[in-house]
This record gives sequence, C-alpha cells and structure tokens, in this order.
Amino acid sequence: MTLMGSPAKTIAESRFTLSALMGPQDANAQGNVHGGVIMKMVDEAGALVAMRHARLPVVTVAIDSMTFMEPILLGNLVQCRAELTYVGRTSMEVRVEVVAEDPLYGQGMITNTAYLVYVALGEDGRPASVPELIYETDDQRARAEEARERQIQRKRRRSEEHRSPT
Repeated sequence: MTLMGSPAKTIAESRFTLSALMGPQDANAQGNVHGGVIMKMVDEAGALVAMRHARLPVVTVAIDSMTFMEPILLGNLVQCRAELTYVGRTSMEVRVEVVAEDPLYGQGMITNTAYLVYVALGEDGRPASVPELIYETDDQRARAEEARERQIQRKRRRSEEHRSPT
C-alpha cells in the first residue's frame, strides 16, 4: 500500500532507542534525575521515530499522561525505547518506554511509558501526508486499536475545549 507515493513501512523500520548516562547535571533538588530531563529524552526519541517514518520534519502536538512510577537515580543508564503505534494521514503516535538500569548490576526497570503524537511538516510548514504503517504481529495490531481509541479521545477533548469558554 502507498500513500501519496510513499511506500508503507513497518514499525521496525523506524524503531529507535535513545540512551544516556545520568550525571550530576541531570539532578533535581532531591538528588534524583530531574523529570524534565526524562521528558526531553522521551520527546526526542519519539520525534526521531516519527521523522524516520515520515522522512520529514515533525512537531509534537500531544503528550499523553506520563507517570513516573519509579525514581531514576544519578549513575543510571536511561533508555527511551520508542516505536510507532499508529499512523493517520499526517499524524503519528509513538509509544516510548523509559527503562532505567544500574550499569554496575545490570538491573533495569521500566520507570515510565508515554504516548506522543507528532505531525509531519512539508516544505511549506503545513501538515504533510506520511506513509501508511504495516502491522506485522497481533501485539502491534492490538496497540494500533488502542491508539485509534486514544486518537478519538484526543479529538473529542480538543473539540470540547474549543467549544467551552474559558
């Protein structure tokens, strides 16, 4: 299948892991890694996946809930494992799983999972069509269905926010 001349792509073709060792420059007042550092890494990993898929610049349009389930400590190796879950006409949803690992012991744990939405931009700065996404496994198809539902909810919230006066 193709969309606007671009061949459809698999999830594996754009999957990406961003890794960084957390040092003193990443600390918050409590001595753990600052949440903003992790949020920036998550957004960068997600954007790289979207750019790899679209082969176009992208902008972040939504970040679904990001819950910090475990603290990330200085000296941890942080990995943001990102992959597409859903593709619309111009938008893409990316799932990013954050894993913090103590490199001395090799013990890793998932600390966050977030879903981000990006829109591809054409040369004119307007939303541009992106290739369709090929789902190869039942797990990928299930995640795509969940992503479609999240997208419906996002559009519903956006519509409600535009109707109600502030």
